[in-house]
Amino acid sequence: MLEDILDKKSNFDLTSKSAFSRDDDVFTSRSYAALLAKNTIPYSHKKLADNYIIIKRVFKFQAVMSRITNTERALLNKYDFNTLEFTTIKQMYEELSLLQKWSESKDEKLKKDADEILEIRTKELKFIIATHYATISNEIYKGYIALEHYYQEISKYSE
Repeated sequence: MLEDILDKKSNFDLTSKSAFSRDDDVFTSRSYAALLAKNTIPYSHKKLADNYIIIKRVFKFQAVMSRITNTERALLNKYDFNTLEFTTIKQMYEELSLLQKWSESKDEKLKKDADEILEIRTKELKFIIATHYATISNEIYKGYIALEHYYQEISKYSE
């Protein structure tokens, strides 16, 4: 079961175009978030997004959030996910799509892990935003921006 899931993860291509697309059709990061938000959004995703948006508006992340624990990092590694600061935008959108599917799975263990991974991602995002910090200060690793856009698209409290 886990091998099948990881195979699907590695073969998933978010940027593939349909047969009806023109060569000059371009999707932006924001449109990927909108496309993901048009899917059936699990309640756990909406709840985390709403909490994130409310906390960001009220507290502006003035208090420094803690980093993830080794147990949380092990869960990410179990599914072959990098930490958020080492994740590209494309990888983040692929991961979000998978987490949406896994959260709707009949496999309770997979559903629980998917929801926990998204909670870990939220914790990482809060830390990065609170400290204005990313270990990799590179244009490539901006997965945290994709996660924030996703939250803004699915939250009922976003502007």
